[in-house]
Amino acid sequence: MPGTNKNRSVESVSAKRTIALGKKLAMTLKPGQMIVLSGSLGAGKTTLIKGIALGLGVPEENIKSPSYTLVFEYNGRIPLYHFDLYRMNNISELHEIGWDEYLMRDGIMVVEWGEKAAQFLPESRIEIFIEIISKNKRRLDIRHLPD
Repeated sequence: MPGTNKNRSVESVSAKRTIALGKKLAMTLKPGQMIVLSGSLGAGKTTLIKGIALGLGVPEENIKSPSYTLVFEYNGRIPLYHFDLYRMNNISELHEIGWDEYLMRDGIMVVEWGEKAAQFLPESRIEIFIEIISKNKRRLDIRHLPD
């Protein structure tokens, strides 16, 4: 994923490939960065996060989807904070879970359904939109903001 052009599209033909892309991305991440993921249900957001976590050295058995929790923390070579805002009903829930404090930590924040928190996202972030092309094929559009 890294290269001379920071904004690009990548195709994945399987969940295994999406995990590999996440691992590759993890090697480029630095403390304090945020990745915002969007795409329809089943697009592969959580699969990509699994790859990122593995790439940061989180043991596979520790990786879970926080579907019923807004945030889940992983300990790897850099702490990873996985936010899943799908079930967030009110923006005030962000403050209740300490969103502002997470922004000041030296970890990496990965946010699924980040559009729900659009007004609270930092200007500097990586946005990845995952589009379902077919049953197994996905396109990941990656943008580094600010452009």
